[in-house]
Amino acid sequence: MKKIFNVLMFAAAAMLVQSCGSPKKMAESAEDLSVSCNPQVLEVVAGNIKADVTVTFPEDFFHPKAIVEVVPVLVYEGGETALDPVMLQGEDVTENYQVVPEAGGSISRTFEFAYTEGVEDSYLELRMTVIHKDKRIPFTAPYKVADGANTTYMLVKTGGSLAYAPDAYQAIINEQNEAQILYLINSATVRPSQLKSDEIKAFQEFLTNLKADERRELVSTDIIAYASPDGKEDFNAKLSERRAKTASDAFSKKINNKNVGIETTVNTSNVDEDWDGFQALVSNSSIEDKDLILRVLEMYSDPAVREREIKNMSEVYTTLKKDILPELRRARFIANIEFTNYSNDELIALVNDNIEILDEEALLRAASLLEDADQKVTVYQKAIEKFNSDRARINLGVAYLALGKNADAENALASVSDKNNAYYNNAAGVVALRKGDNEAAAAAFNKSSLKEAQYNLAVIDILNGNYADAAAKLNGAGCSNEALVNILNGNLDAAAAIIADCNCAYSSYLKAIIAARQGDVEAANAALENVAKDEALAARAENDIEFAKIR
Repeated sequence: MKKIFNVLMFAAAAMLVQSCGSPKKMAESAEDLSVSCNPQVLEVVAGNIKADVTVTFPEDFFHPKAIVEVVPVLVYEGGETALDPVMLQGEDVTENYQVVPEAGGSISRTFEFAYTEGVEDSYLELRMTVIHKDKRIPFTAPYKVADGANTTYMLVKTGGSLAYAPDAYQAIINEQNEAQILYLINSATVRPSQLKSDEIKAFQEFLTNLKADERRELVSTDIIAYASPDGKEDFNAKLSERRAKTASDAFSKKINNKNVGIETTVNTSNVDEDWDGFQALVSNSSIEDKDLILRVLEMYSDPAVREREIKNMSEVYTTLKKDILPELRRARFIANIEFTNYSNDELIALVNDNIEILDEEALLRAASLLEDADQKVTVYQKAIEKFNSDRARINLGVAYLALGKNADAENALASVSDKNNAYYNNAAGVVALRKGDNEAAAAAFNKSSLKEAQYNLAVIDILNGNYADAAAKLNGAGCSNEALVNILNGNLDAAAAIIADCNCAYSSYLKAIIAARQGDVEAANAALENVAKDEALAARAENDIEFAKIR
């Protein structure tokens, strides 16, 4: 009986050893574990690689007195990066690690690696070691968890979208030249002396000279007659009408006479009581109580009330009758002129031949017409020298950015006085972006209302892994970065449409990625053939995991 009992005990012990295994058996039974990773192909996002790894231990695998050390290692050409180990323990271990029961279970961890050069061609593995009674027993082989790493977002173009501050140059400039005649109080008669004044003679001479001026054209003449704002309103209304008639006759017969002979459309009108002219003359006068008079005009809109209140200021009104009101009994002759400014070709020629005659707006427009960035620099420097132009300083910085002279651009922008200018902030943001200071760049772009600033903020979104935000900012931009962000968001058809007509090496690279993701090996290889002319992109393609399935 005792012998039978011993046999049964031996069998039970054997079954226990078989079911729970031994630490050595654990290390040798690595194939019994199940390991998964999300994503299966690692991706670099905002400079980091994240991997959600799950290890599933089957029932009766984990020895109750064993510890398992799990070391995640990213292996790449030229090196490897190991993270701190994850420690697991059996149910009977007294350490403070996560317990894996004999019944089995799954352990999940998120591992994060910083980007380093070379991880484009890499893989993630778990190196596991069983620890038992001070003995370390490595698993027979590491677990390869995932391949990596996708760095497609790093194709983002970080040169920045540039915008030049606009000029206010006018192709046609509206000009006016005018003269006036004065009437006696309550009279609409044009006095001969008024038509012989120096002012009228200068006006006639101007009209005569227009015939030889190739850049100026008289388009119309306005004759406006006025009555001063004293006296009865109905009388003044009729008086201003009569003055308009006599002024028009005088213009036709005396001013625009046969010696002048300008053909023009004449528009005649009248102002019953010239309160606007009254206010302007009082404002520019040295009358002692002019502020009181101006307050009366502001307080009362009724002409009769205005006149009454002003007449109540007897001493002031005496001055007004002598110095102000006679100047308002008048008719104005206004020549409306269109001046044809320099054409684009003329501006470019003047930059080379006679730049000194160009004003600030002409210099800014001329610079915008030049294709050569070095020439732009010269013209903007001239605008700064002659006119202390803030816009020229901004545009000088932009021109330097276009030339890749980032330090010169930063220096030019430093002297801009208006730091709230939208164009300044976009350019300053590009300087910071190129220096890798994304925080300063974002702050500058957020101060700018330009669409270019939004495009540049999208670049920062891409670098930070915020692809959906970037897509919203780039929507409709039609640029390579918009195509890239659509790839990153999985919108391959939209990305392909954006660069459909582009055949540069960069666009071909994006087309190759799209085709590879869609499984179109032939199209991917055809696109990569066009990439070969760019050495840097061709070298990148050699290790790009995007093309792993078509090599």
